[in-house]
Amino acid sequence: QVQLVESGGGLVQAGGSLRLSCAASGRTFSNYAMGWFRQAPGPGSGKERDIVAAITRYGGVTYYADSVKGRFTISRDNAKNTVSLQMNSLKPEDTAVYYCAASSVYNTVVTGKPDYWGQGTQVTVSS
Repeated sequence: QVQLVESGGGLVQAGGSLRLSCAASGRTFSNYAMGWFRQAPGPGSGKERDIVAAITRYGGVTYYADSVKGRFTISRDNAKNTVSLQMNSLKPEDTAVYYCAASSVYNTVVTGKPDYWGQGTQVTVSS
């Protein structure tokens, strides 16, 4: 089992920045590709969590959703068992619960089917 704990969420004004962190424990961190997902509030969002960014085991390859390209950066520190998401130029539509996720196969992160999920952290961007 892999345990994932997110931190760093909060309330920020549009145009501002936040940095989310995810601490992993339980298994060898470098064995897992990592990702960040988000679930927006309100009707119609259902139970679906949308991929925001993903990173391979040693950070050589990253993926970003079109909506965050150029604004968000995913990174990882295998020595500290952490993955981070730097979010700049935040917009009200970035408001969501953000989830950290881990998978032994990178493609399952990108396609939204990771092995493990964190509990989520709320990000609210005011206009």
